[in-house]
Amino acid sequence: MADGFSERYGDLLSGSYDCVDRLVLNAYFSLGHNPGGFRVWWRLWHDENDDTLDNTHLMRLAGRFARRVRAWAESNDVPVVDCGREERKHRIAEDYLATHSVGVGVFLILVARAPATVWEVRRSAAGVIRNLEKRKAFVNHYSFHIMDPVWGHMTIKMSGHPPFGAQVILNGHEYVACAAQSTGIGFTKEGNCFTAVPDPQALAEVADTLSQPGTIGRLSQVCDRWIYTACLCFGLDLAEQARSGFRYSYSVYQVEYSRNLLFRSGAVMERAFDTVVEADPGPIGCAAAAHPVRGRAPAAPAGRGRPVASASSRDRETSVGPHAVQSPLRTADVEGVHQRRTRAALRSDRAQHPDPRLRPDPGKVP
Repeated sequence: MADGFSERYGDLLSGSYDCVDRLVLNAYFSLGHNPGGFRVWWRLWHDENDDTLDNTHLMRLAGRFARRVRAWAESNDVPVVDCGREERKHRIAEDYLATHSVGVGVFLILVARAPATVWEVRRSAAGVIRNLEKRKAFVNHYSFHIMDPVWGHMTIKMSGHPPFGAQVILNGHEYVACAAQSTGIGFTKEGNCFTAVPDPQALAEVADTLSQPGTIGRLSQVCDRWIYTACLCFGLDLAEQARSGFRYSYSVYQVEYSRNLLFRSGAVMERAFDTVVEADPGPIGCAAAAHPVRGRAPAAPAGRGRPVASASSRDRETSVGPHAVQSPLRTADVEGVHQRRTRAALRSDRAQHPDPRLRPDPGKVP
């Protein structure tokens, strides 16, 4: 579906494609997020016994997770980087990929503190469990950077404390690049932007596959392919996972959708960009109105057969509804080669599934 900006500048474009960009899924073990369920899970794991369910053993589990991660990484030559609060973790991974050749699997682990659900056990003097209290605490999270054959670079960020809450972070442009490469579609890609595409229509058809219902199955597959055997295994080995019935469910936390415009000439794109940004901005009464941004292709005169330049835009905080979004075009909105961001309106798992019938089965993405 074309928007006002792309229609206005359509004669300067060689093509366009719409693509799901950033995808973040929450991975959670439903049984582990309420006191009764957590106790049932512990008993399943420990042969119907909860004598060891106390704060000491819970802390030991977190310590075991950390020791196993570092021991495995050392034996497999995978770097483990302890990150500070202000460090940009994704930049660390990007810089590593720029200087290293990696194969399929975990190639980098970043460790940083972040809030997560932890359990506190209170027992009576006689040793009887009096209360299981769930609270938020700053604990170590382990970001497993993985190279997947279908989705490219992906990240699974997991808490080292039970119930081992996690987030799966994927990039639609990485998926499109992998799919295009496997089907023989040529392209030049810089960062998160395709800067030269000889066949834009073929690339658009590949990108459209992420908007089809089959994406649900692909998301479930990529999550299950790695989360148990490459991440959770440090907290619970495969036998412990099976014995305790530990199984993740997934919910959508964040989705970004981008409209990408492919200009024939980098010089023309620069002039269009400068003209729009310097003009007196007025509101754009179109929900999918594009924000032009600077591309990365070298400037070239129009009609000289130079590489296709790319520009894109991002829906920032667009509500999920059919009504138009009044959004003025401002210089402050320009963010590299992206589109304004669209976030899921619902955040917590409880808010996201108020009706029990809407809760996904384990391993399925709603």
